Amino acid sequence: MKVRLVSIALLLMFTFTSFAQEETIEEKEPFFKKENLFTGGTLNIGFGNNSTSLGASPYFGYSLNKFLDVAASIGVNYFTQRDNIVLDDRLRQTIFTPGAFVRLFPVKFLFAQLHYEKNIINYHYIPALGSSLANERQSFRANCWLGGLGVSNGRNFNYQKSYYYFSVLWDLGDDFYSPYKDNLRRNVPVIRAGYHIALFQKK
Repeated sequence: MKVRLVSIALLLMFTFTSFAQEETIEEKEPFFKKENLFTGGTLNIGFGNNSTSLGASPYFGYSLNKFLDVAASIGVNYFTQRDNIVLDDRLRQTIFTPGAFVRLFPVKFLFAQLHYEKNIINYHYIPALGSSLANERQSFRANCWLGGLGVSNGRNFNYQKSYYYFSVLWDLGDDFYSPYKDNLRRNVPVIRAGYHIALFQKK
């Protein structure tokens, strides 16, 4: 009798343990969630005194948790200016910027960002007709670490949500060819505004 009771007790314990393990497995969240994927980017169009600036910087990334986003980015910026040194000369510059960034959200509407960019700069100077200046082409590389703060208009901590954002960044590095420093090697604020698009949003 005792042996039978012990056997029944062990069977019940085994059954309970099996159900508990199944529930634990079912309740465990998957490592990858498609609704945590996002895309977005910035567009810039600028017109000044005999100058034009056009650019786009899309990105694609994943929210690791409700506080942390990581993404890969790629950008292209084109700048042209007339009368750069003398009348009727032209300056053309194209910059390609592959990179990656991390955004940390301590609260829904505020984030800190660290963005690495590999700037590939192609420079072309076209002298004015009859000028003694030479037609010149040059290429540069610059590793830039942009850090700063930004605000958003409603990132949701429960799941991803599309939102507008605005950020101000500075180049924390010291690369000589950085496009984010002036002629005296002083930092120029990098102001970016764009739209963050949540993919596979929950209804």
